[in-house]
Amino acid sequence: MELSENISNYILSRFGEDYLEKYKDYVNSDFTTFLRFPKFTDNSKIISDLTKYGIQIETVENIPFVYKVLSGNEKIGKTLEFNLGKYYIQSLSSMLPPIVLNPTVIDKTLDLCAAPGSKTTQLADFMQNNGTLIANEISMDRIKMLVHNLDKMNFTNFGVLNTKGELLNKNFYQYFDKVLVDAPCSALGIIQKKNEVSNWWKLSQAEKLADLQTRLLISGIKMAKVGGEIVYSTCTLTLEENELVVNTILKNYPVELMEISLPIKSNSGFTKYGNEQLNPEIKKTHRIVPWESNSEGFFICKFRKFDETEKPAKVDKMSSELRFKSHKDKNVSKYLVNLEKEFDIAYPIFKNFKYLVKNTDIYFVSENFEIENIDMFLRVGAKFGSIDKNDKVNLHTLASQILGNHIGRNLIELTQKEMEIYLGGGIIRNKDFGVFGQKIVRFNDMIVGTAVNFKEGLKSQFPRSHRTQTIILE
Repeated sequence: MELSENISNYILSRFGEDYLEKYKDYVNSDFTTFLRFPKFTDNSKIISDLTKYGIQIETVENIPFVYKVLSGNEKIGKTLEFNLGKYYIQSLSSMLPPIVLNPTVIDKTLDLCAAPGSKTTQLADFMQNNGTLIANEISMDRIKMLVHNLDKMNFTNFGVLNTKGELLNKNFYQYFDKVLVDAPCSALGIIQKKNEVSNWWKLSQAEKLADLQTRLLISGIKMAKVGGEIVYSTCTLTLEENELVVNTILKNYPVELMEISLPIKSNSGFTKYGNEQLNPEIKKTHRIVPWESNSEGFFICKFRKFDETEKPAKVDKMSSELRFKSHKDKNVSKYLVNLEKEFDIAYPIFKNFKYLVKNTDIYFVSENFEIENIDMFLRVGAKFGSIDKNDKVNLHTLASQILGNHIGRNLIELTQKEMEIYLGGGIIRNKDFGVFGQKIVRFNDMIVGTAVNFKEGLKSQFPRSHRTQTIILE
């Protein structure tokens, strides 16, 4: 790939000739693939099973839940395990902002610019699928991928918003314990896999993005509680979108930069911009140089809010007709009792969730998920099931995956050939699957989803949204 003159001139003027030559080599090198596994789960079986596909991986030093792919890149995004969210494909640098933010189960956490969901799913994992995680994204097209990834990873502790991030503080003033602002940027750190950046990149565009980044970060700071923590990150190399944004914030808002350590090599941020001396505290920010880290270029820093910010103009709260219901609510408990009998699910498991009934659909969220205005969210939690004409709930595939370890009845183990039919949404015929009704499908000791057994055979209920890619079985 040939770098544009705009990019080459910028890199040369800001970082020098040696940096430019190394940057050009990086852009034309092969992309390194990394896998992120759930942090608090025993992943040994899944890691072992990947060898059956001919996939070889190795541990990454200092990050025990991350692995580097040595061979099998052509298969790594097509396995059944990947489709079921047993691991996530993500660049090493991209994993760092959630690691630095490090939210826990007791934190109210916001991902302000969330799609496609790489960092959102990592935050949800760090929160052990509990507490309150809000994911905001301005683009409706990108929200589809965000929700898809949250669903695929079987999370229930999230709510999804479609709002301008710079305005969201009007609804959530000083509300969050942890805020991630992984802002849209000019992408000079990821040009290795996004070659099209070279076609449009120019400094004026980066400066325009810097204005948006500043407004997003200000909004994130206003939404953080006093004492709350805010991580700002970009996947670009420009000073205009990184150090200069941080310098503006330090001048005008009650935040301080925190000392952070990263598990991979990094460099301190610049404290000079041309002849301008920046705030010396900016040395606490980190720059990830691609060829030094075997990953993408990134900028990361962490703020702590030490005083209140000016309260935004009051915005009337929308009235919310929707309400969460507990497992004891009569409009929910009757369905749970039936599911307990049908699938031998121990009833106390249902206490771990709250339920949201919308027309004939039921969603479920973690029991300590807290929001006031449900109506402003596009999506809250995972799909639990649908109420049919006989006033019975048919369990959704996502719910069967989430509850899988607690299901003891109406489980069917499929062969590889039968699984291929199932994943394609077809009917498995010419086999006795027992009494008619809904079944839970399993393959290689993994709960895959639901199906309906009727006179013609076993009809797949595997979601269409998960059938859009090739899935290979081993």
